[in-house]
Amino acid sequence: MIHRPILQLLNRTSLVLQIAIGLIAGILLALFAPQATDEVGFLGSLFISALKAVAPILVFILVASAIANHKPGQPTHIRPILLLYVFGTLAAAVVAVVASSLWPSTLTLQNAATGTTPPGGIAEVLKTLALNVVDNPVNALLRGNFVGILAWAIGLGIAIRHGSDTTRAVFADLAHGVTLIVRVVIRCAPLGIFGLVATTFADAGLKALLGYAHLLAVLVGCMLFVALVVNPLIVFSQIRRNPYPLVFTCLRESGITAFFTRSSAANVPVNLQLCQRLGLHEDTYSVSIPLGATINMAGAAITISVLTLAAVHTLGIAVDMPTALLLCVVSAVCACGASGVAGGSLLLIPLACSLFGIPADVALQVVAIGFIIGILQDSAETALNSSTDALFTAAACLARDKA
Repeated sequence: MIHRPILQLLNRTSLVLQIAIGLIAGILLALFAPQATDEVGFLGSLFISALKAVAPILVFILVASAIANHKPGQPTHIRPILLLYVFGTLAAAVVAVVASSLWPSTLTLQNAATGTTPPGGIAEVLKTLALNVVDNPVNALLRGNFVGILAWAIGLGIAIRHGSDTTRAVFADLAHGVTLIVRVVIRCAPLGIFGLVATTFADAGLKALLGYAHLLAVLVGCMLFVALVVNPLIVFSQIRRNPYPLVFTCLRESGITAFFTRSSAANVPVNLQLCQRLGLHEDTYSVSIPLGATINMAGAAITISVLTLAAVHTLGIAVDMPTALLLCVVSAVCACGASGVAGGSLLLIPLACSLFGIPADVALQVVAIGFIIGILQDSAETALNSSTDALFTAAACLARDKA
């Protein structure tokens, strides 16, 4: 009885406000009691682990159920969303190249190593994607390989469409059950973000970022420009009305969570729930959201382009227009192959650097710098990537309803 008023208060308070309170509380704890952040940091790790645990099975069940229970003749409208994903990622790369040309950044390159191995070329990136499609389904679920999960879910869903009504109903009930579990996990977001913020500010604060203020300004400025100018223009072309209410809704309810989880894959359940609240078509968003977490990587395209051109400017390499355009295309393709986990785009920087003849050891130093500024860069990148998944899905669905 004592806890009932508290539960009622939590139910009446919006989740976004609770997250904001957790964010402020985490910053205050890091400033005034940094020795206590190790204990509360466990809350952040627990929250991210829970999201990563539930996301693969949620995507698998929802996609399989949506396809299995799909009524013949009912459109899913996936193709327009795919076009938006590709165009948005390419546009972000163009913005990054233009901004890097107007405000060039230089780096202090020293002997640094990350202990990681970048891909050897675009062919290797595409080969990895193809292998992920035919991955063992159990292994795909364990590793969070969303390309493989999507492939198996689509195949199983198509097969079950020809099964009995009882089998299709079982999958629908499973989808409903997993969705309820996800809601419980997401309700814990304020506690998780409290732990994440407290640990992040206590460990690094802003000192590690001051030496790269100009580079961060270009990176974050490009991402803000894409989020607040380019994406609204793309959405307006679809819905033909003021796009900013929808843009701000997606940034607030998806971008904030993604900023702190720093994982597009972990934010898939958040986006699915957002699409449900927006009243979008489940047959559409149950496929487009996990697909977007894999291929819709505007933030990653910006990171790859800006850091690559920073290395180019540091070394004094001239960049002509055809090479700049090629970099845009390569960055967009590489971004689609970036992993859905924190820092996934950084390992593709050496591939883009190879366009300018930059040796791998120098490129890996750029990757190391990327990890240093990742506290802010990767958070902003993931917020843009993930919120855009929901934004473009909503825009396509609204455009279809209007037509």
